[in-house]
Amino acid sequence: MSSMFSAEEILETIKMVSAENLDIRTVTLGINIRSCADSRPDKTLNNIEERIMEEGKNLHDKVDEVENRYGIPIVNRRISVSPVSDVIAPAVREGYKDVAVEAAKTLDNVAEEIGIDFVGGFSTRVEKGITESDGALLKNIPKSLSNTERVCSSINVATTNSGINMNAIKMAGEIIKETGEKTASEEGIGCAKLGIFSNAPPDNPFMPGATHGPGEASSSISVAISGPGVVKSVLEKEGGDLGELYELIKRTSFKIARSGELIGRKVANELDTDFNIVDLSLAPTPARGDSIAEIIEEMGIESCGAPGSTAALAILTDAVKKGGAMASSYVGGLSGSFIPVTEDSGMSNSIKKGSMSLEKLEAMSSVCSVGLDMVPIPGDTSAETISAIISDEISIGVINNKCTGVRLIPVEDKKAGDTVEFGGLLGSSPILDPSNFGSDKFVKRMGRIPSPINSLKN
Repeated sequence: MSSMFSAEEILETIKMVSAENLDIRTVTLGINIRSCADSRPDKTLNNIEERIMEEGKNLHDKVDEVENRYGIPIVNRRISVSPVSDVIAPAVREGYKDVAVEAAKTLDNVAEEIGIDFVGGFSTRVEKGITESDGALLKNIPKSLSNTERVCSSINVATTNSGINMNAIKMAGEIIKETGEKTASEEGIGCAKLGIFSNAPPDNPFMPGATHGPGEASSSISVAISGPGVVKSVLEKEGGDLGELYELIKRTSFKIARSGELIGRKVANELDTDFNIVDLSLAPTPARGDSIAEIIEEMGIESCGAPGSTAALAILTDAVKKGGAMASSYVGGLSGSFIPVTEDSGMSNSIKKGSMSLEKLEAMSSVCSVGLDMVPIPGDTSAETISAIISDEISIGVINNKCTGVRLIPVEDKKAGDTVEFGGLLGSSPILDPSNFGSDKFVKRMGRIPSPINSLKN
């Protein structure tokens, strides 16, 4: 595949790495573990361990080799597996309800052994109903995430075609609340490993939503690019009207996506597996200059969250998608722009200055690729209020036929305006104010909200 990439492209990529913070956020190996299912829990766990070892034992070393060969930093090495709720189903039917916790520990242990940063797929899809094995996994998410380091979990509670499962959303609020309490000594960090989604794609390489979904190959490599710093650097050097800025972002995204596909194909070749997709999402970090909020401000917004911010984000997201889609025929995952609160230093600063609120974040999520991401809230926020916030965000995804996700982090003994410090790539931020008004009666109605009229396409 080397003939697909010119020497000029590679040299330009090296420049972006050295001067503009370009990195590959993750190389994710997806592994189908559905064949590991067995009615005997010990057999299921052994099968999972053997399967991941078989496919993933060389991932870390091969990624290192490719990273060193091309000089492009690769931040994370990750594995995603088939939704665990499906794999534990035979054992759950036999009465082994706690097999979910043991499966999480197995995933965590094997990931540590082979040098993997995160493993995703402790997950379930419950957009229309909750099976016995779904329920066993959901019930055990707080215990599992508080007793593991690398395991990430996701719950898909809605799709445009199926509608919204409010029973599952009510449970999700309770799960987030309990997970925050169980990891209170670490500022509720367990909640950073849990995402609630609508229209979750089956090929997402980003945690915590990564799963190896149905229809995927036995194993495959997906790549998630980064690059906010590259885009910001280009905009700093160039003026022009908004149409011209759009074109600059599109061209820059093309170059970043080409770099991502180069790395993905090389790693897949080294592991003798399939190359799957490039996720085009611009994923910020707490490093200054590597921020989606700062790109928005570079476009002319005084402080991210001020009027015009949603329009600026819409320009950015669409230009990124168009440029990336021209660069690669194999685009998937979330693909757009992330606006995580704690992980984006510019976003955190806009909250400190008062230009950004939870409501403005929700509005901006209507045009970006995820939703309310890494949002710290007071520890005394009720489970019902958490569920209501989730229902708002999920509704945006369902009505607009797009993926939206929620990562809310209730931080014990913190109130709105206090600051939480997670450190590393998770960053820091002031605590946001969810609302002084309750939605308990709405959430407790439960039931299933029907799919919108725009789902009837055939």
